[in-house]
Amino acid sequence: MFRKFIHTKSIGVAKYTLLIMCSLMLTLQASAQYAGYKSITDLAAFKKQFAVESAKVQSITSDFVQQKELLALTETITSSGKFWFKRSNRVRIDYTKPFTYRMVMNGDKMMVKDDQKESRINVKSNKLFQQVNKIMIDCVQGTILDSKDFTTRVFENDKTYLLEMTPVSKTLKEFFQTIVLSVEKKDYSVKSIDMNEPSGDKTTITFSNKVLNAQVADEVFAL
Repeated sequence: MFRKFIHTKSIGVAKYTLLIMCSLMLTLQASAQYAGYKSITDLAAFKKQFAVESAKVQSITSDFVQQKELLALTETITSSGKFWFKRSNRVRIDYTKPFTYRMVMNGDKMMVKDDQKESRINVKSNKLFQQVNKIMIDCVQGTILDSKDFTTRVFENDKTYLLEMTPVSKTLKEFFQTIVLSVEKKDYSVKSIDMNEPSGDKTTITFSNKVLNAQVADEVFAL
């Protein structure tokens, strides 16, 4: 059953990967749900600073742990791996536990691979990937808070910002109810991301050992 779940969710893994990259660069209606946070007082200033900090990031490497809560299952599926990003539009994510799965995106081309097969995708030929690719570009340019694909609210405490992103487009609404990013104030990198689906399923990804702007070889993103 677990193996079948992995294969039927292949597109979902790739979709999540692009949004992970977006969040590294950087509905739940009541703010009271975010205990310890308050609404940002100067959103314009935050947007400006977010854009400035995003523009500084040329590469990212990070470890991650992903927890997937499915209504159909009584247990949480936990997986972990490694993530790489390099400007422009180069992403690689390797799931290493409890299964192996690789996704590489280089420009308009994407490759997904597990221990049984390898598939190649032209991003331009898939409307969902086109839309997610646009979101990704907004992220690396620091303009995601102005994106028409989401309505966004921003909260803060002493150490982090919380970005609550609610999809507006019909395509994204089919996959996400909200995406909530916890962004560290010290370097504007993401501490965690919660992806809440209309079905009630939830994915939480927590990042660790993040390294920004280190040398990352082009060969890492070879297709």
